[in-house]
Amino acid sequence: MKLNPFVTSSRRKNRKRYFNAPSHIRRKLMSAPLSKDQRTKHGVRALPIRKDDEVQIVRGHYKGQQVGKVIAVYRKKFVIHIERITREKANGATVPVGVHPSNVVIVKPKLDNDRKRSIERRAKARREQKDGLKGKYTEEVETAAPQAEKKPKASG
Repeated sequence: MKLNPFVTSSRRKNRKRYFNAPSHIRRKLMSAPLSKDQRTKHGVRALPIRKDDEVQIVRGHYKGQQVGKVIAVYRKKFVIHIERITREKANGATVPVGVHPSNVVIVKPKLDNDRKRSIERRAKARREQKDGLKGKYTEEVETAAPQAEKKPKASG
């Protein structure tokens, strides 16, 4: 059921927006789920993929138990390149194989300060939503932000 009247549910328009998306939106579209232990550790289900994340391929021809590091995020083609996932061309050159981020799980994310802050912010919002606190007005909020006293309007 469509909830937002300002967002289309047309397949044609959604495909157009997906394939013509700018780079900053492609970053979010190219998110990968976290592994089970990382999900419980960080409290977040998925993250936008980035270079130096350690991932495991779970779908497709190259799926298996080996873990590889992301060596490139190719936003233009919606694929990532993973170390040791290569194929040989007819002329003998080896090239990395593109894998869509939805076909991998992040086993060990590369955490810098910005990414830690982002994960903490999302985990906090997720916890609040789970506890039923999101959007609720409480006494603590009232005492934390005292309201300015209203002055009587001068008649004139």
